[in-house]
Amino acid sequence: ALEPLSVGLAIGVAGALTGYLSYPSFYCSYVECCSSAGQRLNATALKVQLDTKLFGQHLAKDVMLKAVIGFSNNPNPKKPLTLSLHGWAGTGKNFLSQILAEHVHPAGLRSKFVHLFLATLHFPHDDKLKLYKEQLQNWIRGNVSACPHSVFIFDEMDKMHPGLIDAIKPFLDYYEQVDGVSYTKAIFIFLSNAGGDLINRAALDFWTSGKHREEIQLKDLESTLSVGAFNNKNSGLWHSSLIEKNLIDYFVPFLPLEQKHVKMCIRAEMIARGYAVDEEIVRAVVDEMTFFPKEQKIYSDKGCKTVQAKLDIHEDT
Repeated sequence: ALEPLSVGLAIGVAGALTGYLSYPSFYCSYVECCSSAGQRLNATALKVQLDTKLFGQHLAKDVMLKAVIGFSNNPNPKKPLTLSLHGWAGTGKNFLSQILAEHVHPAGLRSKFVHLFLATLHFPHDDKLKLYKEQLQNWIRGNVSACPHSVFIFDEMDKMHPGLIDAIKPFLDYYEQVDGVSYTKAIFIFLSNAGGDLINRAALDFWTSGKHREEIQLKDLESTLSVGAFNNKNSGLWHSSLIEKNLIDYFVPFLPLEQKHVKMCIRAEMIARGYAVDEEIVRAVVDEMTFFPKEQKIYSDKGCKTVQAKLDIHEDT
């Protein structure tokens, strides 16, 4: 039989250990926890990362910083933050959304609180629209119940079936709760190539008139993007109630990238691979890429999307 003192000591140690393991900071150092209500984004760190890694997108950086930091600092937002990012492939939409996700949840896309939907993967069949709507609602409801600060990223919006995204309208609206769940601290991000032509045309008009791209302001493009997405059958937001009810907080334009921006991407990729920057290789990679308009060759038609693959060819060099 154990001595009473031994039993008491064992119980005391077990109790202390249980209390220590249940302490949030200790527990969350081993298991991912949802961001606490009082947690604020590090605005300085986010700005530095955007300035050093996202090139040629002064508008997107400015809008995202103001929107996300303002939302993070608001203890009682009236609705979830909803952003729609538009522009051609390779201009940085996915990259920016990943950076944002990492600042909300450090594990980024690997976080169980960050959810990425691909239209062609998760919603491939036209005849299953009703099922997809139910699944999407249940998925969002369940995950926001587990973590109010959940982040939802919808990629390939231009390939999404019209009407599907309207299934989440109740979650994006100005409701304090929906069926006992509050969605006001969640973030929803839509990524779309739709509207890219409108953005490119506006950028080219600025260039033709002798203005700098940095002079382009959100007001020059946002209403055009909103109307364009609403009337474009291939936008995923065609005749969407999200636009009709003004539930998308910002339409964020991503401008076409010039040669100098593509070179920045190449240098950044070389540094990320641990190489010294070689300007001859930078020029060689740029020379393999195509630019438009055909005569002036100002903008990259694929942005920085093919930089990694083209740099692979020069790996031995």
